[in-house]
Amino acid sequence: MMGIFDLARHSAGTPVLLALLALSACASSSSTPSTSSVDALRPTSSSSAIARGGALRMVKDLPAPRNTRNGSEQPLSANDVLEVSVFQVDNLNRTVQIDASGQISLPLIGAMTAAGKTVRQLKEEIETAYGEKYLQSPDVTIFVKESAGQRITVDGEVNRAGIYPVSSSASLLDAVALAGGFNAVGDTGKVFVYRNIGQSELVANYNVEEIRAGRNRNPRIYGGDVIVVFASKSKIAMNNLKDALGLASSAARIAVIP
Repeated sequence: MMGIFDLARHSAGTPVLLALLALSACASSSSTPSTSSVDALRPTSSSSAIARGGALRMVKDLPAPRNTRNGSEQPLSANDVLEVSVFQVDNLNRTVQIDASGQISLPLIGAMTAAGKTVRQLKEEIETAYGEKYLQSPDVTIFVKESAGQRITVDGEVNRAGIYPVSSSASLLDAVALAGGFNAVGDTGKVFVYRNIGQSELVANYNVEEIRAGRNRNPRIYGGDVIVVFASKSKIAMNNLKDALGLASSAARIAVIP
């Protein structure tokens, strides 16, 4: 499985890839210091980046997707696989998949609409349904075992570049772990996360070493995010951030992990 820079090394005839390699390997000769390093990229606030729309914009911290602004959970979607457990009532426990119409079926209470609801909302509705006729104070737990509609792309200098399904509570450290961690040249301080917000494409730089040490927060990762790790000796400019996003988004060359 090849990451961004592996692909570049095998496709040196492609103009975009030549530009990417030139920026990564030869930036030390650049005469424009304002774009020669991560620190030199000047993040804008999230709100101003969204307002401008269109082009890729660097921000200090990525905002949550719009459909999650009012809460910490993403809505469930068709084909998600859920483990539904009822405390001390094992015969009601089920692993269910949300069907194309957005519904699941559970013992005693039958069909329920799940798509479009958060895990918390669905949990409360199931508890209410069981409590009305069958159980006293039911305690329901829902675990999203597989979220087919929530996939992320991890590429660049990681051990297993790929497209991975993520749960509704995935973090950046979870994403790095899914990709097998950094390879020998991957830089923990050059981890870039791309996210669509409305018509805008935003990117933010996170330092995984700082996160692991507890000095920075571990940001949430959402379905549709693209995560790219650059090499330790590379210099980061807006041009190669754009090129890296284009390469990472070429899903045909990256394995999809079920």
